[in-house]
Amino acid sequence: MKKCLVLLGFVCMGLVALAQVPILPAAHRTEVYLPLLKGKRVGVFANHTATIGKTHLVDSLVKRGIQVTIAFGPEHGFRGQADAGEKIDNYIDPATGIPVVSLYGKKRKPSAEDLKNVDVLLFDIQDVGTRFYTFISSLQEFMETAFEAGIPLMILDRPNPNGFYVDGPVLNREYSSFVGMQPIPVVYGMTMAEYAMMLAGEKWLSAKANERHDYYQRAQNSRDTAFHFQIIKCGNYTHKSRYVLPIAPSPNLPDMASVYQYASTCYFEGTVLSEGRGTEHPFCIFGHPDYVGQKNLVSFTPISRPGAAAPKLKDQACFGWNIYKDPSEMVKTFSGGIDISWLVNAYAQFPEKDKFFLAPKSGKDTDYFFNKLAGSNTLMQDLKAGKSASAIKAAWQADLNRFKQVRKKYLLYTDFE
Repeated sequence: MKKCLVLLGFVCMGLVALAQVPILPAAHRTEVYLPLLKGKRVGVFANHTATIGKTHLVDSLVKRGIQVTIAFGPEHGFRGQADAGEKIDNYIDPATGIPVVSLYGKKRKPSAEDLKNVDVLLFDIQDVGTRFYTFISSLQEFMETAFEAGIPLMILDRPNPNGFYVDGPVLNREYSSFVGMQPIPVVYGMTMAEYAMMLAGEKWLSAKANERHDYYQRAQNSRDTAFHFQIIKCGNYTHKSRYVLPIAPSPNLPDMASVYQYASTCYFEGTVLSEGRGTEHPFCIFGHPDYVGQKNLVSFTPISRPGAAAPKLKDQACFGWNIYKDPSEMVKTFSGGIDISWLVNAYAQFPEKDKFFLAPKSGKDTDYFFNKLAGSNTLMQDLKAGKSASAIKAAWQADLNRFKQVRKKYLLYTDFE
């Protein structure tokens, strides 16, 4: 009996220890990928979230003797301080002396000149798992560049803080844009590496990239050859994990409250309402001056802040909703799922509904930014028709189920269902 109790004690201790095993982004697993980079000229696509501990990946690589010849930065820049949509010029990184090329705006892919001193391309950026967060679009275009140029690509994977569920409308390709390029739902429940595998496996890349990927796959399957597309996995991660981001992924997603609410409130960017940029809690506060006088609303005023120099409705008193909750509590209680009721209520209570959506000059459905975020014009039409939040979400389910079947083919980690 005593022996059984001792054994049970060790089992319990083991379970506690297992629960405390930290999730490791792939960048931390240097012993796996550094040997593949030794002696190579490396081009790195990264931002401020690409760290090993508290040190930027590029700084760590240089310190370890890896020859980084060029760096590329996405929206918000290589060091992550730029406003959303801000144009960033090329420059020399003062910390390392490495030239940095911006891949956001008119130039979204490296040029042949950028790649002339590159043997291997390396990608490491923290995503938040929503279709309209533009880093997955940057990933696609970086993959196309690598495959078309025949340059090996390595992806250092990172956990998805919204990787424990799938939800939202699936994009109609007619509405493809940089805030949504592929037929996936708003929350797709995949890491960057898993999504990259889907892009390649479903042949969603450019025709030339797809062709070159097929060629290299056949070559690698038939003989020993240098890697063409290498993924370094996270350690101790599954799609049941609740990963708390150690670094804010961008200026307007400052904490886990914003990261969790983003999938439910980003649609307000396509309306005349403030989505909370210029406040302490972007994407957790939203409203408009025209709600003045309505009951049970909060007041707030967007102002110029770092990362939101010119927010929508800057310096105007707005009235609306504050759904902010303590981030540590949200990590414990958020069960996943998009709450579309905020959008439904905001539209229903807006005084001049014909002015609710930001209208493009063309007047075309496909040019409405709201429709680009939603992935089609269906959500806009549902709102105009006065449909309930539950009815809107119910209509997503058939497309979501089809997507989940495709998604399962590319998962690298245990799923949540």
